[in-house]
Amino acid sequence: MPEDNAGGKKLSRIQLRNRKLIMDAALDVFSKDGFRGSTLDQIAATSGLSKPNILYYFDGKEDIYVTLLNRLIHDWLAPLDSMNPDGDPLQEIMAYIERKIEMMRDMPRESRLFANEIIQGAPRMKAHLESGVKPLFDRKVALIQQWIDAGKIADVDPRHLVISIWATTQHYADFDTQVQVLMGRDPAVAEDARSFLVDMFTKTLTPAS
Repeated sequence: MPEDNAGGKKLSRIQLRNRKLIMDAALDVFSKDGFRGSTLDQIAATSGLSKPNILYYFDGKEDIYVTLLNRLIHDWLAPLDSMNPDGDPLQEIMAYIERKIEMMRDMPRESRLFANEIIQGAPRMKAHLESGVKPLFDRKVALIQQWIDAGKIADVDPRHLVISIWATTQHYADFDTQVQVLMGRDPAVAEDARSFLVDMFTKTLTPAS
């Protein structure tokens, strides 16, 4: 979270607390209702702060939304970025899958916010997808292809592998209502999902004898 305001002045403890209240409230509101369905009045009511108070810290609803997305994209890409070229390929990929499952369990609101933005055509983050996400995606796809060419993991399309990991892990957060209807509210679902996905991808990526 930024510690300076637009004028470059250090924020006080109360100001930092208020910004956090606003951001947490906005995450709740945007993840449920999307950008179009959300209002500053909802964010104010959820945060316990007045609308003028919110406008002291942010220029408006879009400013809050974009700030959330910028923070989210950094957190979302960190596990992929940390995939170690010098590590054991299968272990590196499984560690990535496990981290994505942890994020699904611990950050469902963030996942739904990101999904809502993409479903709408990414109007406020398409440029970031092109300038930030795509280069990282290409680098990791190339790394996985190197592992494949070296015979360290099975011959799969690395592009579809990464996208499949995203799809299978994030589904549990983005479609939580459906998952609960089908599987109940058992807290063990996340751990079962982790075991299932790690096992499935391990079998898929283990080279044939």
